[in-house]
Amino acid sequence: MADLKNTGNPAHQSPAGSDAAGRVVPLHPQQEALTVMELLLRSAEHLKERGFEDARLNVELLLAHVLRCRRLDLYVNFDRPLDSGEIGTFKELYRRRLSHEPLQYLVGETRFMGLPVAVAPGVLIPRPETELLAEKALEMIARQTAESVRVLDIGTGSGCIAIALAKLASKEVIVDGCDASSEAINVASRNVEANAVAGRVTLIQADILSDGIAQMLRPPYDLIVSNPPYVPSGEIPQLKPEVRAFEPLAALDGGEDGLRVIARIISLVPLLLGTGGTLMLEIGYNEAYPVIALLSAQGFRDVQTMKDYAGIERVVSAGLKEA
Repeated sequence: MADLKNTGNPAHQSPAGSDAAGRVVPLHPQQEALTVMELLLRSAEHLKERGFEDARLNVELLLAHVLRCRRLDLYVNFDRPLDSGEIGTFKELYRRRLSHEPLQYLVGETRFMGLPVAVAPGVLIPRPETELLAEKALEMIARQTAESVRVLDIGTGSGCIAIALAKLASKEVIVDGCDASSEAINVASRNVEANAVAGRVTLIQADILSDGIAQMLRPPYDLIVSNPPYVPSGEIPQLKPEVRAFEPLAALDGGEDGLRVIARIISLVPLLLGTGGTLMLEIGYNEAYPVIALLSAQGFRDVQTMKDYAGIERVVSAGLKEA
């Protein structure tokens, strides 16, 4: 358990809130010493008043990040006074959260399939619904008779899917993760090292939309997975501010119909997938029918869709017909 006792001078500063204009202001300027619990309660209440979901959780995670402790430790040490440096650091993060900067960017990490995943601006934040894609891919890998399975993760981003498959599969999995973004490759490299899968995951900077992409990869693969950009361009302005203003547009925007990158992947799969291999894609709301049509037109078989916890058809899988 972390020891959060403060042996320095108590702070002569208060937690940050903001006025109607969004300027950061003290929540309680007359208080000489501010404790963990006082900062947590007041900041969470203010964030809730500003319409943020899970306001208390947001503040707990920000404060735990500042104090370098677990959330539980905040409550074990609720009466511990905060020093001016800690309050100053919290105030800056709190101000950025008020402007809707994603919590995951502020603390620098999230979790995916129970694994720690570093994230940073310029890299898509892993979503809980994407765990369905990883879970189904792991099930498919478990059914393989081969001792080793080769996987391609297209648009690897933070590397979360590639790492989960390499780390959690019941047999040896060798994954190539490709992404057009150098920022994504850099973050994914950190995650590969942190999760101790460097011998099983190879990262390749390559744009799936570019000519000659097949020559930059290492087919044939037994399984191809992808969480591609699939939001129709016209829907981008309706996304939450955390998403539309901060996350990389290239990882979100799927073109006019949301299918531009998906169609490209489907067209390339015959060049990349080995005999008996499987393609698995995450797709957007109401995209199952057009994606199935694209797969059928390319000669895929055994097309299946899988629903997420919200009842949305979120994952589609298919295999190539044998020649």
